[in-house]
Amino acid sequence: MFVAAEQKQLRWYNIALLAFVAVWGLGNVVNNFYNQGLTVIVSWILIMILYFVPYTLMVGQLGATFPAEGGGVTSWIEKLSGKKLAFFAAWTYWVVHVPYLAQKPQAILIAFSWLFQSNGSFVNSNKGMMVQLLCLVLFLFFMWMSSRGITTLNRLGSIAGSAMFILSILFILLGVSAPMMTGSTIATAHMDQLSSYIPKFDLNYLTTIGMLIFAVGGAEKISPYVNKTHDPAKEFPKGMIALAIMVAISAVLGSFAMGMIFDAHHLPADLYANGAYMAFQRLGDFYHVGNLFMWVYAVTNAMASMAALAVSIDAPLRMLLADADPHFVPQALSKKNKHGVYINGYVMTAILVGIIIVLPAFGIKGMNDLYGWLLNLNAIVMPIRYLFVFLAYMMLSRQLKKFHSDYTFTKSKTVGFIVGLWCFLFTAFGCILGMIPKAGFVHDVTGWWFQLGLNIITPIGLLALGLLLPIIARRHEIAEKL
Repeated sequence: MFVAAEQKQLRWYNIALLAFVAVWGLGNVVNNFYNQGLTVIVSWILIMILYFVPYTLMVGQLGATFPAEGGGVTSWIEKLSGKKLAFFAAWTYWVVHVPYLAQKPQAILIAFSWLFQSNGSFVNSNKGMMVQLLCLVLFLFFMWMSSRGITTLNRLGSIAGSAMFILSILFILLGVSAPMMTGSTIATAHMDQLSSYIPKFDLNYLTTIGMLIFAVGGAEKISPYVNKTHDPAKEFPKGMIALAIMVAISAVLGSFAMGMIFDAHHLPADLYANGAYMAFQRLGDFYHVGNLFMWVYAVTNAMASMAALAVSIDAPLRMLLADADPHFVPQALSKKNKHGVYINGYVMTAILVGIIIVLPAFGIKGMNDLYGWLLNLNAIVMPIRYLFVFLAYMMLSRQLKKFHSDYTFTKSKTVGFIVGLWCFLFTAFGCILGMIPKAGFVHDVTGWWFQLGLNIITPIGLLALGLLLPIIARRHEIAEKL
């Protein structure tokens, strides 16, 4: 009884804070401000109400229904549908990290360039292929470290993650208060007019929805905490609503601060890559501390990126291979080295990430364009894994009588299915339209078609590889029997 009581000590505010740290970051503000300017403030409010809140509440019910399952969405799918669909969920969860792994070396190099040069000249280099080859070398170095079981960066990542959270809040406080505290000029005109915040719902706007979805995704990470909450039926939805309010306030005030620092109508072309550094550098000028804020952010972001790279090489692969069914995953991929690392899985990772790093440089020349393309590719590919969350919830809504849960989002099968379907279709819609290349990173017709081709072929190719593994696995099984 005492242990059970101890396990249910989390309150709604604990859940909200845990989820906020896991989901949110300053990059979400910078990237979406570049896409939409001040109109992103209305977009943040809409996506919180129409997408983020139901998304988190659905995750809460799935986590509460299957509290003993440590595999997250893969385990949910297996319980609700079977091992075949669960394998594809596991494969998708792993393979969408490939573009993420390809971009982290870029983020590390950019952080160090700002730390030592105090400007964004590195990003504006036209030596795209040379930079990408350097990124490949850096990635392979981190893969070698991970293959030897080196975990030092994991500890640094915890420190850097907390520091990034503090810096994100600090940016909002310093940015919003800068005109009043320092007398600095507001960069964007007409910020006092409502018309400056109303989006124009055209094709260009619709192509940026995927980046918003990418920003607020990842709530399934908090599912293990649902049943550790005191009175889940009441406390968990409170926590999720508090989370949505915290994210909305951070997004709105962060975007408002960006509008004060940068002219929303004439944004720098390298804002994706350099925006956060430029923002902290300008805040340092406003508050007369020079490059101090920027240097702190550069060190923190470098540490966070290195830790994220090391962890993301190994952790998603373990989720795919740790309990892999030999009917779907070839035994060769489960081979471990003396450090307990799935060495052949690492080889597969190195090949796929290497292709994503190097191939685009043949058609996308500048470093800034490569960074922008790869970031947008992540916004296309990463949300695909959320589709399985909504699929799981739709299946659960059809089987409510079979499964008990301490927390229920809705007791109506029909309502649950419709909400799950809405989030599923909205996510798919954002991913598909996100494939259209962004104007700021395309300079000619050939480049536009090259990027469009990559945006279509990459997610299809990565997902299709998952269809090949069961075929290979079955052939190995047949060969062993013979």
